[in-house]
Amino acid sequence: MKHVIIIFLFSFFGSFPTNGQSLYFPPLTGTQWDSIVPSDLNYCQERIDSLYYYLELKNTKSFILLKDGKRVLEKYFGTYTRDSAWYWASAGKSLASFITGITQQKGYIQLNHKASQYLGTGWTNTPLLKEDLITIKNLLSMTSGLDDSPTPPCDNEDTAKSCLTYFADAGTRWAYHSGPYRKLHDIVSIATGQSYNSITNNWIESKTGMSGVWFQQVYYSKARDMARFGLLNLNKGIWSQDTIMKDSSYFSAMTNSSQNLNKSYGYLWWLNGKSSFMAPGSQLVIPGTLMSNAPGDMYCALGKNDQKIYVVPSSKMVVVRQGSSAGGFNLAASAFDNVLWDYINKLSCSPTFMEDHELLNHSMYPNPVTDVLTISNTNQLLHKISVYDVYGNLVHTYNCDTALIAIDFSSFSNGIYLLEMESGNHRRIRKKVIKS
Repeated sequence: MKHVIIIFLFSFFGSFPTNGQSLYFPPLTGTQWDSIVPSDLNYCQERIDSLYYYLELKNTKSFILLKDGKRVLEKYFGTYTRDSAWYWASAGKSLASFITGITQQKGYIQLNHKASQYLGTGWTNTPLLKEDLITIKNLLSMTSGLDDSPTPPCDNEDTAKSCLTYFADAGTRWAYHSGPYRKLHDIVSIATGQSYNSITNNWIESKTGMSGVWFQQVYYSKARDMARFGLLNLNKGIWSQDTIMKDSSYFSAMTNSSQNLNKSYGYLWWLNGKSSFMAPGSQLVIPGTLMSNAPGDMYCALGKNDQKIYVVPSSKMVVVRQGSSAGGFNLAASAFDNVLWDYINKLSCSPTFMEDHELLNHSMYPNPVTDVLTISNTNQLLHKISVYDVYGNLVHTYNCDTALIAIDFSSFSNGIYLLEMESGNHRRIRKKVIKS
């Protein structure tokens, strides 16, 4: 497994032009998808490598970063390939929200209609007066009022009547509850007279080039299908010249706070940059933004075990991650999000590191190193040398004013390190060192 390092400097967002720049859309068929050379965005290769190492370390199967619709980074890990499929988990909720919006757009449903208008009365195990309070909008915004911790053997995802029990009046309580959400699939299919897979294919997949499938109300697809869906939402429901989501008011409501209980939740989309958020399985309202390292205008589809589609309008970016859990159990946002965005934010090279002519005459040996690494520079005195580990942590700093220095690596763990060498006039370069 390749080990590389990252140096944390500053965000790359300022380097992205965002005005007057149209989006690219890949063809509906085939594998063609235009790309941008990472160096054109001032991305440093060692930082890309470090990002990939972190992703691999965290059980990632695929990672895609789009800028203006074009591929900048695309990486597959292990035996997973571009043609492999994986489940979206709850990230599929955001796709279901988009489908619900089109269903209303076509006149089949209205968000303020009672769910029982389509499902029939008695679809819950609650008093009829309480069931009648639950609207389609409540299902979209996770405010059904149904108990999100039903009594075993029921669980949060069960849709059986016996598992959908009263906890609070609809609209008065936000709780992440997958059982009532799944009833949206039934409502859409009943209202249209079509299977959910047929609807998804006819309304979205055939128009965007996506090629996934719903199985037991969970969506499965390739990584590029997730990227296509992210790109569709980046362009507010328009694929190239084809306006799929014509209801702009629904799209706006979908990607903004849907209620005042959890401001970081729209219609089955998670929202960043809000003043507070709630997490699945908790009634705590936590002050602060959902992901402090991510852009404030980002909205995202998040699924169990860290399935991710991030959409960032300000930088015209889409980021996709598929894989197994990055650590711990989570249904939506996790600690992984913030660390991942720290890596993404710092892909850009600092201008001070782009000019290394002051240290062109340096030598560094042996590399790989077991005990002592010797660095010499015949052009100019070395002023400072900093050693960073694979997580970007500063291991040691050596202040010096010499053309020759020996660094003891014998106590360092085996792996890859990055040396940042600074000359007397503050010109810097970076070099990888392997400790074996």
